[in-house]
Amino acid sequence: MSGETNRTKKRRKTKKRKRSIFRSLLLYFLFFTFVFIVGATVSYRYITNADKLTISEITKKIESGEAVEIEIPFNSSTDDIAKILKEKDVIKYPRIFKFLSFFNGHDGNYRSGRHLISKDLSYDEIMRVLSQNPISINVTIPEGKTFTETVEILAKNNLIDKEDFIKTASEEKFDYKFLEGLPEREFPLEGYLFPDTYFFDPKSTSKMVIRKFLDNFNIKFTPEFYKRAEELDMTVDEVITLASIIERETKIPEEKEIVSSVFHNRLKSNDPSFKKLQSCATIQYILLQRDGKVKENLTYEDTQIEHPYNTYLHEGLPPGPLCSPGLDSIIAALYPNEESDYMFFVARGDGSHEFSRTLQEHEAAKQKYGVSY
Repeated sequence: MSGETNRTKKRRKTKKRKRSIFRSLLLYFLFFTFVFIVGATVSYRYITNADKLTISEITKKIESGEAVEIEIPFNSSTDDIAKILKEKDVIKYPRIFKFLSFFNGHDGNYRSGRHLISKDLSYDEIMRVLSQNPISINVTIPEGKTFTETVEILAKNNLIDKEDFIKTASEEKFDYKFLEGLPEREFPLEGYLFPDTYFFDPKSTSKMVIRKFLDNFNIKFTPEFYKRAEELDMTVDEVITLASIIERETKIPEEKEIVSSVFHNRLKSNDPSFKKLQSCATIQYILLQRDGKVKENLTYEDTQIEHPYNTYLHEGLPPGPLCSPGLDSIIAALYPNEESDYMFFVARGDGSHEFSRTLQEHEAAKQKYGVSY
């Protein structure tokens, strides 16, 4: 009987000891949690400066101090921004910046573009500046983008209202030599929003944004180009249309003047069968406008779609450009390889092309690379 009593007492002591250890651990946890919260709050107030300044006061502080220009790329994460600020010696502790960005509700709300920051700003002031509109928005338009694709890029950068931009581009009159005599079409400026990197004022209107594109095109399309277009008996719009086809057909710089020569040779040929340029790029443009996405692998049925831009069914160049070509493609359209007597080319599947002089050679190349149309 006494043995059982001793065992019972031991069990009770063990339970009491476990409860005591648990209470001690809980108290330690609560204590350190309290200390952490108090410390974090004090640190936050110290770093962010409890007496918050207005944005205009922060701007004056920047202007009176040592201003640093910070470039925030589009789609940058808070981690990316913290690294940029550290590299520019604006902050010392990227991890604290990331924590405070989350804690203060700025995470995911920073605006891409160029900002002016002063090195003596608090973390809170830096976060507030980067959450405001930048002094300029950096936008890159790659070569070969269509008008609608360019509009999407501008809209994603919060630079324009899509409907207003499209309406302005379609209805506004822009006084540039290269736009004289343009035929009626859905997007009059297709091909003329020159691909490049631009710095836009965030307050720019649609008209101001369009003018920046057109001013750049005006610089790039030199007097020599106008003269060369006349020598080829081509309008500027025809040159840009051909350049846009070249742009979409090949991304290999060394191929551009050869691809250009194929189209020039076909356009000059007396053989009616060559007057149809049979460019896959024109079919892809039709499908992109219709379906909203590029179709890489075309079928014979695709080449039979009745559409003014279908160069498998209609002779000569399409009614207008397919995209905004880069300078290399414009030069290729104006200066094709004069020694080339190629009349055909087919994609090899690796981005390059095989060129042929005769239909027989072309059919063999098509069979070789599995092209059925």
